[in-house]
Amino acid sequence: MRDFLPADVRRREYVIGVIKEVYERYGFEPLETPAVENIETLMGKYGEEGNQLIFKILKRGEHEKTGEADLALRYDLTVPLARVVAEYKEKLPKFFKRYQIQPVWRADRPARGRFREFYQCDVDALGSRSVIVEAELCAAASEALLKLGFNNFTIRLNHRQVLTGVLDAAGVAAERHADALVALDKLDKIGREGVEKELMERGIKVEAGDKLLNFFAGLVELEHAVQLAPLDEKREPESVALNQATLGRLVEFVGDHELGAHGIDELRSIITFAEASGVNTRIRIDPSLARGLSYYTGAIMEINVPDLAGSLGGGGRYDNLVGMFSGQNVPACGFSLGLERIIVVMSEREMFPETLAATPADVMVTIWNEESINDSIALATELRDAGLRVDLYTEADKLGKQFKYASSRGIQFVAVLGEDERKQGLIALKDMTTGEQKTVARDQLAATIEENL
Repeated sequence: MRDFLPADVRRREYVIGVIKEVYERYGFEPLETPAVENIETLMGKYGEEGNQLIFKILKRGEHEKTGEADLALRYDLTVPLARVVAEYKEKLPKFFKRYQIQPVWRADRPARGRFREFYQCDVDALGSRSVIVEAELCAAASEALLKLGFNNFTIRLNHRQVLTGVLDAAGVAAERHADALVALDKLDKIGREGVEKELMERGIKVEAGDKLLNFFAGLVELEHAVQLAPLDEKREPESVALNQATLGRLVEFVGDHELGAHGIDELRSIITFAEASGVNTRIRIDPSLARGLSYYTGAIMEINVPDLAGSLGGGGRYDNLVGMFSGQNVPACGFSLGLERIIVVMSEREMFPETLAATPADVMVTIWNEESINDSIALATELRDAGLRVDLYTEADKLGKQFKYASSRGIQFVAVLGEDERKQGLIALKDMTTGEQKTVARDQLAATIEENL
């Protein structure tokens, strides 16, 4: 959990501002929820590992000695959203589209780009089972990243029902599916040997584990084959060709498995709908993508950039989660961008606009002497009313000291209201970047500063 100094806050507000602007252009509305939820609201929604990372709050007062917890800091923004929809369903539109940008807390081990308190930038659509929603979410997340300066990223796409079909086809027992998904979710982190070992430790038969991992190894070979295929003008983009080939391989492996076949059809539809916004070329169907959260029921998504461990965001469809609170299933799908990781990458790769390193003010008003304080305050007020950012030096120091302070803060202009200037209705204006100083009529000062910023 960190403190944020002014430069950090400017970067954060810049990223949040870009993401909010994109989400709102897609018709999403803002929502906020409390930092604290009842512990039963959160427990059991995030899988076995997630339960261990929830920050629990002990009962207070006379109950504190029991050592029991009845509240917890929110772990993500999706479960609180589901609670809100269940509670306020009658007040919400048929298709409720919301974005939420707030902090969440996880008792995780801190690492590069991973913190115990961090912001999520969520966008969710509830009320529709159409996979048009998935295509829209991919487009919105993609556009937000493009506007932030990310050009080289991939939206990995899979489907929980496809995973079910693949696991069944490999011979993994139904009661071991959750264990297999937890292990598979680590494939890109610990490699095949690591996953093989974990599958065995979780009670999955060696033959089933081998068949499962051989299938994924075949997909890697397929990807290499598509990448090495000769280029020509008629050839479709590599990502499009790879997606078609992957869908074909899935159909072969899953066969007539009803759930698996349905999931494959939905993946195909998402790709088709994504063509209209042009985001299909950034989507890669990846059957190894598992995502550990247990509430996902359909499509699952994750955004990756080269040379970055972990993702910039992810999400998926969770049609049953609201039903846990209301008893009525409400179809839902969402995506979350990881603000902290985005900021880390943008900082390391120097992707922020130069203007963000800017100064806290456009102009600083000096104080000539004790008698002129009210005049300086009045001048600062006039400039602020004109829309400028104005700092007021708060002591009657030597003028050189005041200039030095303005320079150390990166403030471009300094306004000096000396004895002679006050009598004549003039202001001495110094440009700290050029050293040039000129006299300006007081009623023209704001316009002069604006013209030269």
